[in-house]
Amino acid sequence: MQRPSQPWYAPRPPQQPVPGNPYAPEGYAPPGPPPRRGRFGRGPVLATVLVVLLLLAGGGVYAAGGGWWSGPAAPVAEPTPRPSGTPNPSRTPAVRTPEPQHVPTSDEINAGRGPGDATAWVVDDRTDLPRRSIEVRDLWTVGDTVVQALYKKVTAHRLSDGAELWTVHLPAPVCETPANPTPDGKVVIVYQNREAWAGYRCNQLQMIDLRTGRAGWHKQLAETGTRDDTIIVNSAVSGGVVAVGQSMKAAAYRVGDGTKLYDIPVEDPGKCYPDDVAGGARLLVKADCAISVDRTGNYSRLRALDPRTGKVLWRFRTRPGWEIGRVLSVDPVVLTTFHATERTDNWRVVALRPDGKLRTTIDPRAKGFTYCADTGDSGEDIQECDGTLVGPNTVYLGGTDQVGAYDLGTGKLVWGIKSSLTTLHPLHAEAGSSALVYEAATPSRPGGIIRLGPGGVDTEKRILNHPASAVSTEYAMLAGHLAYVKGRIVITPSGVSGDDGQHQARMLSFAPAAP
Repeated sequence: MQRPSQPWYAPRPPQQPVPGNPYAPEGYAPPGPPPRRGRFGRGPVLATVLVVLLLLAGGGVYAAGGGWWSGPAAPVAEPTPRPSGTPNPSRTPAVRTPEPQHVPTSDEINAGRGPGDATAWVVDDRTDLPRRSIEVRDLWTVGDTVVQALYKKVTAHRLSDGAELWTVHLPAPVCETPANPTPDGKVVIVYQNREAWAGYRCNQLQMIDLRTGRAGWHKQLAETGTRDDTIIVNSAVSGGVVAVGQSMKAAAYRVGDGTKLYDIPVEDPGKCYPDDVAGGARLLVKADCAISVDRTGNYSRLRALDPRTGKVLWRFRTRPGWEIGRVLSVDPVVLTTFHATERTDNWRVVALRPDGKLRTTIDPRAKGFTYCADTGDSGEDIQECDGTLVGPNTVYLGGTDQVGAYDLGTGKLVWGIKSSLTTLHPLHAEAGSSALVYEAATPSRPGGIIRLGPGGVDTEKRILNHPASAVSTEYAMLAGHLAYVKGRIVITPSGVSGDDGQHQARMLSFAPAAP
């Protein structure tokens, strides 16, 4: 049955506190009636409500890489009363160290479950961190473990219950991780040569076997000048090879023993330089070309390399005035491009054929989709783009109040919905153009997982309801990193604060309750 047409924008429904949630901060408001969704696509726009996500004000801390949490401001002690005439050595009141934020335990969250709610586990890591924003690195799943690097350690947790299985401690902070490990579960991380910010280099390679937690070989990247400096380093794993880009040069190393295999060739020296690398089923090398103050002539080149030999398999280049932004998938190859001067205000999704030739170009702006779900282009991880997912023949885009699927062959929108009161993240591609979508938690509403397919809202099926007792923990993570494995979702923030008063959970996971 067709839904009655309604205006695209409508007032946000009133909110009230989440029932039965003892962990929601004061001021959280309750969910109103269930949000209405409307399908959009090739036909007219149908019923929908625009989300306006209200960020909590006061005492908020922004963590680099997207981690944001609003907690109480640090309490300030009242000055001790002094006798009349006693000099006061300072007009600044003393500041107490705030108590760490309470993170509910797994048992506390599960005790607040309602009928049909998912079971949960939470990781509350009390590692002492510097009082600044700390980036939380890529999320890897290997077997029955989920692994992540944070600050000066790499830690594995069991997927079934969150128990810590092993930890590899490092002498200095991690500064780069690849998006994926090798097929047999090995990864090469890069950490700094020193703790201090001043004069540090991101130049220490360390191999770790994620299945056993054993640290393997270690080596330091060579640096001879500005063209191979290690202030910023990019890495990618493909097969048994790790490619490392440093400044305007890149090289490949064997993951098994750290042997250098080859230098990735610089094509058109003086005009094009390797800028980033992407890994997985293919090894891709991005280069920026014709770099000048006048960006209208700038362009990007993408090469596919045989990871074992470095042989170039194919090349793709953008037209002048356009640059490659993110690689959404290496198989099939799907990437974003944006205008050299208008940047992410003018962007496209580009799909390539197996031989590197252009397959289709998609302009999602007509349906209101923003670049990487409004996270912009920070120039850091080329394989990280929020709100995106690629299936065999479909690219899924999410955002503040909508999600949709585009056919990679035709470039046309297959289905799409608008939703009030939540951000929608494509999570897992299924048969055809169907997908599982994560509905992120809001200050007053827990998250969950729905299935959508051709027909959009008319095919919606609820897969998982997250318990209200986890809402504050889940919302604080802002869907920084997501993984979906065998019916289980794992969520982590993209950044955390070293301020104890802004402490938050490091990892949260939900799965269907056992029958």
